[in-house]
Amino acid sequence: MSIDKPPKLPIIHEREMQEFGDGRFRIERIDLEFSNGARRHFERHVGRGPGAVIVAAMPDPETILLIREYAAGTNRYELGLPRGRIDRGEEPLEAANRELKEEAGFGGRKLKLLRALTLAPTYMSHQTWLILAEDLYPERLPGDEPEELEVIPWRLDRLHELMLREDCSEGRSLAAMYIVRDYIAHREELERAE
Repeated sequence: MSIDKPPKLPIIHEREMQEFGDGRFRIERIDLEFSNGARRHFERHVGRGPGAVIVAAMPDPETILLIREYAAGTNRYELGLPRGRIDRGEEPLEAANRELKEEAGFGGRKLKLLRALTLAPTYMSHQTWLILAEDLYPERLPGDEPEELEVIPWRLDRLHELMLREDCSEGRSLAAMYIVRDYIAHREELERAE
């Protein structure tokens, strides 16, 4: 099999949706038949709304902006990229610029959607769109954070220092920073290939 030609998708014979937590969580049970005839039931978490964005904001080609915010899941302050939900009716680029203004106090004149990231694609449908924001300008919008977030410029050539920091554990942020670093390094050839 070629890496560029994935196998035929399984046939979905039946779907059943269940909601939990006042409708905030939805679990879909699907009955699948694979191309070899094997049948399985899978359960997947189905996201609400159009997904989320994570923003790689770059005040210059060597620097990315991190934010430090309280993370209830780990009960500590975490370093990561600005991120948030896409509001209904909003496009990913609009959501990215809004979140950047709310969380970091900057907007981006040049925004580029790089790719979608998933959290756990074997059982979650959620997608987060990675947006590169450049040509930044100061602008703050009110956000929903309980306290102002600290903005920390970080040089891309020092990403290796973040890899093993306990306070930088969010996988989407780590993956996004390495993707952006490599995208910037190979931008010309990647844009020619588009």
